[in-house]
Amino acid sequence: MSNLNEALLAPSVTTSRSTVSKTLKKDLKSIEKRLARFGMDTAPSDVPPTKPLSELQAPVTKITTLDNGLRVATQETYGALCTFGVVVDAGSRDELAGREDGVCHLFEATAFRGTEKRSHKEVVSALDDLGAIPTANSSREQMLLSIDVLRNSLPEALEIFGDAVLNPKIDAQDIEECKTILGLHLDSIAPELLVKEAIQEAAYPGQALGRPHFVTPETLPRLSAEGLKAFQTRHFTARSMVLAAAGVEHEAFVDLAKKHFGRLPAGEGAQKRAPALYQGGEKRIEQPDSIDPFTRVAVGFEVAGWHDKDLVAMCVMQILLGGGDSFSAGGPGKGMYSRLYRELLNRYYWVEGAEAFVNLHNETGVLGIAGACEAARAGQLMHEFCAQICKLALTPVDPVELSRARNMLKCNVLTQLESRIILFEDIGRQMITYGHREAPEALCRKIDEVKAEDLMKIARRAISKPVSISAVGKDLRTVPNYEQVLQWFAQS
Repeated sequence: MSNLNEALLAPSVTTSRSTVSKTLKKDLKSIEKRLARFGMDTAPSDVPPTKPLSELQAPVTKITTLDNGLRVATQETYGALCTFGVVVDAGSRDELAGREDGVCHLFEATAFRGTEKRSHKEVVSALDDLGAIPTANSSREQMLLSIDVLRNSLPEALEIFGDAVLNPKIDAQDIEECKTILGLHLDSIAPELLVKEAIQEAAYPGQALGRPHFVTPETLPRLSAEGLKAFQTRHFTARSMVLAAAGVEHEAFVDLAKKHFGRLPAGEGAQKRAPALYQGGEKRIEQPDSIDPFTRVAVGFEVAGWHDKDLVAMCVMQILLGGGDSFSAGGPGKGMYSRLYRELLNRYYWVEGAEAFVNLHNETGVLGIAGACEAARAGQLMHEFCAQICKLALTPVDPVELSRARNMLKCNVLTQLESRIILFEDIGRQMITYGHREAPEALCRKIDEVKAEDLMKIARRAISKPVSISAVGKDLRTVPNYEQVLQWFAQS
């Protein structure tokens, strides 16, 4: 009987072995192809060889403008990886009210979903084969698309990227899928992000800068493929964009840019915007079903924008205030000696978080402090935040504290720029904002020149304007109303 079973099973076993053998051979060929592509036994021809620092030229930002007006800005990193992408001089403040509200948030979900010649699956597969990591994000004034990839895969990756930027295929089905994703995202937006968004609405009520950046339950149903296409057609033009890269050879990258972006319409440059007028006010977001045990509050004050001469001093002030969460592992660079840590987080057990922030725009901005505590202490926390800004306006900063803030800001800038991805973003955003890139050395010199009286001047100018306040939480009854907060400043 045993021999009979063996005889009956033998053909199927042979067939199974044959199938497995074919599958293994196919997998081995695939592995061999990948090893040939990404093999480490020899350096790829287009990756700079490892040399002593003495033989390398110090990297500088190089800029070329194509015939259609597209600016190409790059900086070498002498590494095996590169990051490239476009920064667009447009954001949610440029959406047409009532028709395009939320399209920038929608853009983040639809990016790289498909082109006129590639399906979503084909785009994802092609990038995955290259080991490429795509990114898309937007803000109120800028949009960004980028890819991080091995340097020797740059030509193929840039071709796919150009196809995705210039020929996106946006159909109704894709839009509906993305709207479902965004709808789910609405329920998961972090409260610490919401309270800063609310400050923006309080500071610029009824204006483009004060509209929600993220989609809302009211604007979500109105999102459409036509609206997104119209926005991209209007703003995705050569003179409104910068193609930036970190970790590439400039001339070779410019040649690729001409090939894949040379036919991008020139356009008329960045669209004119109505100047924003800071007004101040309050915005409350009550969340009765929230499981967050804390109430989030924030106070904000008007400061100047990206082009103001006090910009660097403003950044030093933010670092000096510092702050963070109630728990920190400590150590260098963690801000444990910043003012909000020393005078709030380490002094009051009930303060869960306190952190300075700056929302900057072309012509204006908001400097503020946001934090969290139990609901019963919300009014006290908001009063402490206001007192911190008043203290800066009335009392000169101690020289040691100022020196520490300046050094920490320089440390933050320089360590961040060691990241290739941050370097790419810095190049692109500075080119869009200023039309050139300032070298880190020049920025560090400006930081060293900041004086105590500069911080006092900024703080005094800030409290001379109406304050903006916001609150997010389950129970906002203990959050002071706007008139009460204004009265605090009248008494100071």
